[in-house]
Amino acid sequence: MTDQSPVTRAGNATGVPQVGAVAVENFSFWYGAKQALFDISLNLVPREVTALIGPSGCGKSTFLRSINRMHDLLPGTRSTGRILLDGEDVLDRRLDVVQLRQRIGMVFQRSNPFPKSIYDNVAWGPRLNRRPSRSELDEIVEQALRRAALWDEVKDRLRTSALGLSGGQQQRLCIARALANEPEVLLLDEPASALDPIATQRIEELLWELKKELTIVIVTHNLQQAGRVSDRTAFFYLGQLIEYGPTDQLFTAPREERTEAYITGRFG
Repeated sequence: MTDQSPVTRAGNATGVPQVGAVAVENFSFWYGAKQALFDISLNLVPREVTALIGPSGCGKSTFLRSINRMHDLLPGTRSTGRILLDGEDVLDRRLDVVQLRQRIGMVFQRSNPFPKSIYDNVAWGPRLNRRPSRSELDEIVEQALRRAALWDEVKDRLRTSALGLSGGQQQRLCIARALANEPEVLLLDEPASALDPIATQRIEELLWELKKELTIVIVTHNLQQAGRVSDRTAFFYLGQLIEYGPTDQLFTAPREERTEAYITGRFG
């Protein structure tokens, strides 16, 4: 049983288009002969944080990476169903994948800054995609670093290597690098799993700020984190979407017995 939410693939309940609205319709996915996801349908609400929870190997990351077609890089994968961004099917093979990944940014479990300066990391996408002037690029870099709550910490060393930053700073730099492309949706796959509690708190606080502008989807094994940062939560198990709804409701009064068993630690 799933909560489909008031957002439709065309926008909201009144039919007004919403930027960053993601609607998933009967989506299934295979790695070769192995089916990893089974008939997933849900709507990701713009300007909210959606957490994906469930035991290891349940399909959370597979689902997340399907939203911006990261699986295109793997041979032998296939899918059925649709994933719509603002009403447009992102799985349409005629779609420009580079442009899609500008609209749907991604941050991975381990920070992966380029072996370049802090400035060049953030400027990388705009240089490739927009070719701005130097003054425009300076503004893009500063704004992205500000939005990632990193500017005050690095503004005096923008030309130094990004590899010299702490783990938490590197992860926020990767978020800034994604934000520099002005995405509508931000996907995060266990973004704080390798960070200490203080760095984790800063990432969580950042997500609360960013959701004012973006649709955010986060995979996490940490149920406490899901409870802190998300507006809605989706529980996956064995490749199936078991339950999806407001986080408060799902954590305190889940409709499905398997959801309750996972949240209370009876399996996982």
